[in-house]
Amino acid sequence: MSKILPFITLLVLLNPNLFNARETIETPISPTPLPYQGYPPPLDPKLVELREVILHFKSTITCDPKGVTETWCPEKSPCEYKGFYCGHPPKENHTYTVASIDFNGFGLCAPTVSGFLDKFVDLALFHVNSNNFSGTVPDVSKLRYLYELDVSNNDLSGEFPMNVFQIRDPVFVDLRYNNFCGKVPRRVFTLPLDVLFINNNAFDQRLPKNLGASPVAYLTLANNRFTGSLPTSIKKVSSTLKEVLFLNNNLTGCLPYEIGYLKKATVFDIGGNSITGQIPSSFGCLKSIQQLNLAGNLIYGEVPSEVCSLGGLRNLSLSDNYLTGIGSECESLVGTILNIDDNCIDGYPNQKSSEECDAFLSRPKHCPTIDFVPCKSCSYGKPEVPAAPPPALSPTYSALHRRLL
Repeated sequence: MSKILPFITLLVLLNPNLFNARETIETPISPTPLPYQGYPPPLDPKLVELREVILHFKSTITCDPKGVTETWCPEKSPCEYKGFYCGHPPKENHTYTVASIDFNGFGLCAPTVSGFLDKFVDLALFHVNSNNFSGTVPDVSKLRYLYELDVSNNDLSGEFPMNVFQIRDPVFVDLRYNNFCGKVPRRVFTLPLDVLFINNNAFDQRLPKNLGASPVAYLTLANNRFTGSLPTSIKKVSSTLKEVLFLNNNLTGCLPYEIGYLKKATVFDIGGNSITGQIPSSFGCLKSIQQLNLAGNLIYGEVPSEVCSLGGLRNLSLSDNYLTGIGSECESLVGTILNIDDNCIDGYPNQKSSEECDAFLSRPKHCPTIDFVPCKSCSYGKPEVPAAPPPALSPTYSALHRRLL
């Protein structure tokens, strides 16, 4: 997609009650904890043990461009080390230990985080975006309180890290911009996550049919090698899904009308695939949609007026398809909200050649025309409140950037 929204600076405020602060995340966040407030003397035995773990990990680090590890000294508490934040575990007010690790943007190099992360049994958040860690996600089965894992933009590799399933109550999992490959287990889409970012890897499988079992609000599968069609089960996430990115994969098949059930979705992006069919009238039920990208596919027919009438729409990208017309409500949006370049629409500039259009449009078409509009059905539920103005930043589009800025 040519216009990517600016990258979001994601925040979590850690406090002494960090371990009890788990709530449903409305926006994907990474920790910016409060400064260390001091630790009770004498140094907690857990901190003494973890200091040795940290110092050993320091000995494996091969690059530290920002001098972060200079603060990791044997005479100090780990709570004073840059990147480490402390608190009390639940119902253990007598214990003071490391609650969060935030290495975002440090640029550290190390062959693995195994033997390091797995030693922090009371850790709640582990965020290491934009470092140069190799290996894979280590065993985290002993981490009782871990619920946020961000290992994005590193050099991790291999198949999908199965140790993710050891997280007992996960909320946020970010594996983007690594070198993971192969299959994504179906179980991933049953985890109780609010956020799942696995974009910019090399996963190469058909989209699982149980995609609709996921309770995520923010899902990014972009820039992989997923194949197959969009599963019709996607309608089952209508009450939770807010943003989803499928762009730049190898998806095929017909554009399912079930997408119209996503009444809470603000961002839906399937750009850069080979999905075909007409735009279903059901898309007029996307009452919360703000960013709708269908560009770079094999979509034909006319753009329904119902889609162009959506009140919260801020960007409708339909370029590089084989559309032959637009509804009357769409005409005033062309060149502002609506991009219809590189199609087959008479009377508009920057269209495909007549030869290319004729060659495609003369081929047999196999996608059914479905006029069912779910929001006009009695089973759809109460009408949605009109969409609020769009946020300045989109968490899923932000995930298309490597670094947290």
